[in-house]
Formats: sequence, C-alpha cells, structure tokens
Amino acid sequence: MNKNDQNFIAQKIRAQYMESQPSDLEELRALDAEVKRPANIFAYVFGGLGAVIMGAGMSLVMTDIGTVLGVAGAMIPGIGIGIVGMVMAIINYPIYKNILAVRKAKYADEILALSERIMNR
Repeated sequence: MNKNDQNFIAQKIRAQYMESQPSDLEELRALDAEVKRPANIFAYVFGGLGAVIMGAGMSLVMTDIGTVLGVAGAMIPGIGIGIVGMVMAIINYPIYKNILAVRKAKYADEILALSERIMNR
C-alpha cells in the first residue's frame, strides 16, 4: 500500500471520530424539513382517517355487514358516514396548504438569509 492510500484511509477513519459542525446546506435542509414535516404528517393522518371513514360508510351501504352488526337499515347511516369521510378527504388538501403557508411564513426570513449566504460564497 502506497503512502497516498494510507493517508486516504487514515483521513477517512479520522473523520468518523471528529465532531462535525453541520454545514449551512445541512442546516438549510433541516429547516426545510422542519417547515414541511407538520403539514405532511397532518395530511397523511387526516387523509387516511377520511379514507377509512369513507370506506366504512361504503361497507355499510354495499355489504350486509350492517345486519351482522345489528343495524336494520344500514343504507342511510352508511351514506352519512361515507359523506363525512368524503368531506374529510376533500378538505384535506386546502388545510394542508394552509398549514404549509403558515409554516413557510414563520421560517421564511431564516431560510432566505441562510440560502443567500450559501449562494454568495
């Protein structure tokens, strides 16, 4: 093994043990994730819940599960439950966009300053 290879391996191992400060780009990525994460989590959970509720309503309407559960006329409650789930699915995106806009406004100055610092190097 020549001297260059030994130096490369030594530097690679040494880098694993050095405390590294996050770079500006890593900090910018972390801020971007911090802005988007709450909106994404809300959209996935609320949208999934809306889909499950809509599916439950559809199951009551289209199958005989209502009679198994002891509900005599399952058509009307099934339609109502399905509509509630559908409304949840429909309003999910506008709520997501609103949460994202509020978070962007909150972090805009910090993100713009950091990105400006990165681009002007």
